[in-house]
Amino acid sequence: MLIPVFTVYANDLTNSTPTLIGIALGIYGLSQGLLQIPFGMLSDRLGRKPIITIGLILFAIGSLLGALTHSIYGMILARTLQGAGAIGSVLIALLADLTPDEQRTKAMAVIGTTIGLSFSLAMIISPAIAHSFGLSGIFYVTALFGVVGLFLLHMVVPTPTKTPFHMDSEVNPRLFKKVIKNKELQRLNLGIFSQHFILTSTFFALPMMLQQQILQGHLRSPWQFYLPLMMSAFLAMVPLIILAEKKRQIKRLFLSSIAITTISQALLFFSQDHWVSLCLLMFFYFVAFNILEANLPSQISRQADADSKGTAMGVYSSSQFLGLFVGGALAGVIYEFASSSSIFIVNAMMGLFWLFIATKMNPELYQTTLIISYPPETNKDEDVIIRQLRQLPGVIGVVVAKVEGLIYLQINKNIYHPGSAENLTSQGDPK
Repeated sequence: MLIPVFTVYANDLTNSTPTLIGIALGIYGLSQGLLQIPFGMLSDRLGRKPIITIGLILFAIGSLLGALTHSIYGMILARTLQGAGAIGSVLIALLADLTPDEQRTKAMAVIGTTIGLSFSLAMIISPAIAHSFGLSGIFYVTALFGVVGLFLLHMVVPTPTKTPFHMDSEVNPRLFKKVIKNKELQRLNLGIFSQHFILTSTFFALPMMLQQQILQGHLRSPWQFYLPLMMSAFLAMVPLIILAEKKRQIKRLFLSSIAITTISQALLFFSQDHWVSLCLLMFFYFVAFNILEANLPSQISRQADADSKGTAMGVYSSSQFLGLFVGGALAGVIYEFASSSSIFIVNAMMGLFWLFIATKMNPELYQTTLIISYPPETNKDEDVIIRQLRQLPGVIGVVVAKVEGLIYLQINKNIYHPGSAENLTSQGDPK
C-alpha cells in the first residue's frame, strides 16, 4: 500500500532527503529478509501461533509509529519494525500443519493467488486513502490489518495438534550448503532479487512522475492510472501463461518477460514525461512482472530436491526482500546525486544482467512434487519402497520422511500415471 505513494508524501517529513526516503522505503525488505528464516526456525520450537503473534504485534507497532511520526528517522524505524513482523514462512508452516497432505500444494497456490490479488488491490486503493488522509491514513489501515490478523489467528484459525517439520515448506539449516551450491536455484534467487530491485526502484520514481502528469491535467488521481493498468495487465497475463503451458513454451515466455522488463525500463529513460508512452511502457512492464511473479516460485519448487524444497523457498524469500531493500535504497541515492531518469538506466542494466543469467537456465518446467502417505503397516523395507517407486513411469526422485509419515515424490506430470504411487504403497508384500 505504501509504494505507489510513499516518495511523494515522505517529502513532508522533517530531515527527509531522497537517500533517506529510499532507505525508509526499502528497509522493510531488509528486516524481512534477515528475519524470515530465523522466525520460521523459532516456530518449530515455540509454536506457530506465538511467533505469528509476535510478528503481527511488531507490524502493528511499526504501523502506529509510521502514522504518528513526523520525522524521516522515525519513519525508518517504523518501516524496520513493520518488516520485523517477518511471519510469512511461519504462516506457510501453519498452513502445512492444518492442511491435509494431499491438499497442501493446492493450499499453497491459493495463498500465492491471494498475495497477487492483494498486491493489485493495494495499488488501486492506497492512492485514494493517501489523498484523503495522507500517509498516516495508510499506516493506520495497516495497523488495523495487524489487529484483524491477531483476531483471526486466535479466534478463527485452529490451533494445530502437533507441529511436525515439513521439508517442503520449512527451512533445514543443514541443507543450506546444498541449496547454495545448486546453480539453477541461485539463478532463480538472482531473478527474484532483480525483480523486486526493479519494482521498488521503479516505484521510487513513478509516484513523482504521476504527480507531474496530474499537474499537466492527464489524470486527477493516481488510482485512475493504477486501476486500468493493473486490471488490463492481469487480464493480458493469464492467457499468455495458459498458452505457453499448452505449447510447452514457458521458458520462452519467461525470457521474453525479462526482455520486456529490460526494454521498458530503458525506454522510460527517454519517455517518462510523455503520458501515452508512460502508460504503454508501464502496461508492458506489469504484464511481464505478473508473468515472472507467477513463474519464479513455481520454478524454485520444481528445481529444488524434495528434501530441500522448504530450505530453497526460504532462501528465495530472503532474496526477494533483500532485492526490495537494495532497490529502494539505491534508487534514493541515484535520485539525490543524479536524476530519476538514471534510476531507469540502472534498472535496465540489472534487467540485462538478469536476462544473461536466465538464458543459461535449464528449467524443469514440467516437474512437480507429489506428497503421499507412508504406508503405516508394511513389511517392506524402506529401500525396497524407494526402489519400486523410482521404477514407476514419471517418478524422478523419492524422499521418505518417516517422522512426518510422508513420502515426497518428484514427478514429471506428463509421464506419471496418477494414482500409481498410492496403489504401490498401499499394497502389501506379494505372497
